[in-house]
Amino acid sequence: MELEQRNPTEGIYAAADDYVHAMEVRGAERLLFVSGTMGLDADGKPAETLTEQLDLIWSNLRAILASADMTVDNIVRLTSYLRDTSDAEANAAARVAALGGRAVPTTAIVVQTLDNDWLVEIEVVAAG
Repeated sequence: MELEQRNPTEGIYAAADDYVHAMEVRGAERLLFVSGTMGLDADGKPAETLTEQLDLIWSNLRAILASADMTVDNIVRLTSYLRDTSDAEANAAARVAALGGRAVPTTAIVVQTLDNDWLVEIEVVAAG
């Protein structure tokens, strides 16, 4: 499988270091669409803080990806749903750390429909 970031430089705003406009995927045999994943422990209990929820989310995502013989390196698209705009920076930092600095197309959306105990939910698309 081959991944190529697509960041045109004319007629569109510049991409940032942790942002890419598009990802072209060539030669993938499989796609994995992962539902929104919350910061819940194995018993379904949410972590108390945003940092703890983000740690659990990325741990949960790694487990889901591993079930398909994939890793975070297979993620080609990511959407975050946040309860509060003030959590955007911490969410972005957790994403950058989890992906080892690799930029993928990403969108963050602030929503009010998450359960009160859920501070963030992340869904991904992976290719392999």
